Amino acid sequence: MCHIRAGCIFLAILACLLTVRMGEAAAQAAGDLEHNFANSLTAVPSEPIAVSGAFYVPVYSSVSMSQGKLRADFSVTLSVHNASETRPLILKRIAYFDTSGKMVESYLKSPVALKPFSTVEVSIATTDTRGGTGANFVVDWAASGEIAEPVVEALMVGGVGAGHYAFISQGRPVKLLGKN
Repeated sequence: MCHIRAGCIFLAILACLLTVRMGEAAAQAAGDLEHNFANSLTAVPSEPIAVSGAFYVPVYSSVSMSQGKLRADFSVTLSVHNASETRPLILKRIAYFDTSGKMVESYLKSPVALKPFSTVEVSIATTDTRGGTGANFVVDWAASGEIAEPVVEALMVGGVGAGHYAFISQGRPVKLLGKN
């Protein structure tokens, strides 16, 4: 009986710690990107924009299962990689939308520039289900000259019961404007 009580106390403490930790893992706020990835950023080029584009990235903060009777929630990490070895990539917008197309969060207060071969990420916690089953990101980018197209993708991680799942969703270009 003493072992059962000790086990219950241990589980209660563990549950409390996980709850506190999950609360700390709230969605990344606007402005955090500049702070969290300061080493990946450089000054926005003063030259005129020569090329720009946008990526649409479908993500799944929640997935319906069992004909809609169950829902699995996933954490989401959006990664934006500058694939250029020589030129900065300007990020003009990183916006998160819910299933109905309503903007949930905007992650840039103003444009930022990624150093060559650098990356920035936006994180959505498992407990943040505002995006729903049809969430998505839109990433607007630009450069002051010819540049390799950025790599934009999302990683979803979560679990249902004893099963754990991880999958990626690749961004799809939805707008590309060539040399101006």
